[in-house]
Amino acid sequence: GHRVHFISYSLPYRLREFNENLSFHEVSMLAYPLFEYPPYSLALASKMAEIVENQKLDILHVHYAIPHAASAYLAKQMLAGKIKFITTLHGTDITLVGNDESYFRITKFSIDQSDGITTVSEYLKNLTEERFQTKTPIKVIPNFVDPEQFSRKTRRCGKSVFAPNGEKIVMHISNFRPVKRIEDVVKIFALINEEVPSKLLMVGDGPLMSLAIKTAEKLNVSQQTIFLGKQNDVAGLLSIADIFLLPSESESFGLSALEAMSCEVPVIASNAGGIPELVQNGHTGWLAEIGDVKTMAEKGRELLSDDHLREKMGKTARQVAIENFHQDKIISVYEEYYEKILSKAE
Repeated sequence: GHRVHFISYSLPYRLREFNENLSFHEVSMLAYPLFEYPPYSLALASKMAEIVENQKLDILHVHYAIPHAASAYLAKQMLAGKIKFITTLHGTDITLVGNDESYFRITKFSIDQSDGITTVSEYLKNLTEERFQTKTPIKVIPNFVDPEQFSRKTRRCGKSVFAPNGEKIVMHISNFRPVKRIEDVVKIFALINEEVPSKLLMVGDGPLMSLAIKTAEKLNVSQQTIFLGKQNDVAGLLSIADIFLLPSESESFGLSALEAMSCEVPVIASNAGGIPELVQNGHTGWLAEIGDVKTMAEKGRELLSDDHLREKMGKTARQVAIENFHQDKIISVYEEYYEKILSKAE
């Protein structure tokens, strides 16, 4: 019953099928010789104001403080305050961009000017309040999952393609940034593989891809490690995994871990950031301290050596994912929050 308008520089990769209630508006950039770098945030603000006016939008919901909340604030000023906007903080806008002194003030200003603020975890809420001394109350609304799509029953590729000799499948999905501790992923797998014949599926790409390849070669597991690069069908791959590794330095939430849990895949992760709000230690997976490669490998071997334990933990993980993070439940929370912000007096 809602009309949803996406405003961005490119079409979201999951927004492929036609839906009469969904529209996409591209932010076009002018190649003007005066600017060394085109001012995207200004073009975005202008586009936001245009779409709000033409489509008679009720509310803007922007993701990440910089540049989107700043652009939304400008759009609101252009419209003489006749639109409200909600900012969802996902993590890097607080932990990376917000920590940069050159961006700190504009990040704080953009957050404070938001009519509503949400974060994806209690951890991120507390971190934001501590660093920015925010004026507006923050609402925690976690990420969500579609359990129909992310299900072990919806396999799209055979496990034997990657594990022809019945090896176990260990999986990691990320953007291969330093915070993901990619070396640890390979080290954990190498220790697991010493006792349990396995294959490591590395899904994604990023700045530490070459380091991951070199680490696999150094630890003599390059033949057992498969680098798949960026993949659209993450659900199809997760459905064949036996365990999922996420030894990150920090995660504001850990969406890939939630998607793994929905596919009945136990998660072995760092006890850091918002991960403990998602992964229940000893029930849906195992948590260890950051950098504790040995413990994570031990838990991995334990799960891969005991099919009954792994399946039991996997089913519990899916149950938790459905009960706490089902998309219908979380979207309802967002709808209620929209109504609350819209009803607030200026």
